[in-house]
Amino acid sequence: MNGKHIAKLGFGGRAAALALAAAKVRERAGLRRQEILGELASVRDHPEAYVAGGVYADLAAELTSRGPVRAAALRPTPLPYRLWGEDLIEPGARAQMDVAMRLPVSRAGALMPDAHVGYGLPIGGVLATQGAVIPYGVGVDIGCSMMLSVLPLPPGALSTDEARQLLLKHTRFGAGVSFEKAWRGNHEVLDDPAWREQALLRRLRDKAAEQLGTSGSGNHFVEFGTLHLPATDLGLPAGDYLALLSHSGSRGFGAQVAHHYTKVAQALHPQLDPAARQLAWLPLHTEEGEGYWQAMTLAGRYALANHDLIHARLARALDTEPLAQVRNSHNLAWKQTLPNGEEVVVHRKGATPAEAGRLGLIPGSMADPGFVVRGRGHPEALASASHGAGRQLGRKAAERTLNKRDVQAYLKERGVTLLGGGVDEAPQAYKRIEEVLARQRDLVDVVAEFRPRVVRMDTGHEDV
Repeated sequence: MNGKHIAKLGFGGRAAALALAAAKVRERAGLRRQEILGELASVRDHPEAYVAGGVYADLAAELTSRGPVRAAALRPTPLPYRLWGEDLIEPGARAQMDVAMRLPVSRAGALMPDAHVGYGLPIGGVLATQGAVIPYGVGVDIGCSMMLSVLPLPPGALSTDEARQLLLKHTRFGAGVSFEKAWRGNHEVLDDPAWREQALLRRLRDKAAEQLGTSGSGNHFVEFGTLHLPATDLGLPAGDYLALLSHSGSRGFGAQVAHHYTKVAQALHPQLDPAARQLAWLPLHTEEGEGYWQAMTLAGRYALANHDLIHARLARALDTEPLAQVRNSHNLAWKQTLPNGEEVVVHRKGATPAEAGRLGLIPGSMADPGFVVRGRGHPEALASASHGAGRQLGRKAAERTLNKRDVQAYLKERGVTLLGGGVDEAPQAYKRIEEVLARQRDLVDVVAEFRPRVVRMDTGHEDV
């Protein structure tokens, strides 16, 4: 603990000296720096609670003689922002976005047509902040992403039974799962020096290495299907191809990073309006903000490494190599420049980067098509698009209201074989992907359509 840490909390002069002295006492008592910083932030904002005694009494007395320094208040009204597909977006998602646009660090935002309620920022929310990053603005599954491999095979080259056996043998799904030790892959992401630069990352590395090349639960999937390319693109002639599509993230590693740094951010803003508590931010150029950015970036790389290994394993089993690949992340923050020249951090939580010319993937559901798209760089959308169809039923609501027989009929009608997958992930729990795409024609152009044929997911709460 040093004077820089104290200065970042806004202490100066005599208060800084008193804060540093108290911090040294707490440090010798065995408290970690983040815990001490959280305590100091609380003293800063509520000094009257500490004047009665303890290591912070002198600091509290100094602060109460000046009056407490209060945390920045929310704006009285949200900054304006654009919505795409307003008729598809539930009121709860709009309410969450309104709160996000009242943050003092917010500068611009947008809501995509697949938006629905999430933790803090809604899924489908895009938020630009100045000098700050919001862990729950990125999301819990940091780096959650898509990847498509177009294979040099016609769609009929792989039978349903062959596809089924390949997915069962070469993919793993679910919380805590990993491949048998002899089957585990390796990837350069495990050699990233960032793993050694934070105690949190050092602690999480072994588990991350163990789970490398696997997928989590929920809406993560790996599937074989047909890619229809109507015109020459992606470096390929028009036609139909066998393709592999995956949706996966950073496993428990990313989730623990998100939860840890959200607690750190909340400790720095103890007086933040309860409505915005899950949107607590970290100043970007502080040790905490830089630590989160490093961990977030690593989690994003780790998520893409999972895709790399999944696709490499299946391509090797087919004794082939992809003709083309497309990938994108949709739970990350990027440094970006607004049209007015302002440097900001753009959070895309369940939203796809769609800069002009950039390729991306927008999936539907376990039985509905997904699409390869090319961004149009719309400035009011902060160069973003939807990341999928978006839920219209929460998991519990889907389990309560959807009939397993109807879900099976939907799959059969579309010729989809499902391995695993729960009723909570049924196609009927999602918005119609065609409607979602129709409402963002000014954000992306469709390049190709992917039709799933054999899909593997986690088993969910109740198998379909």
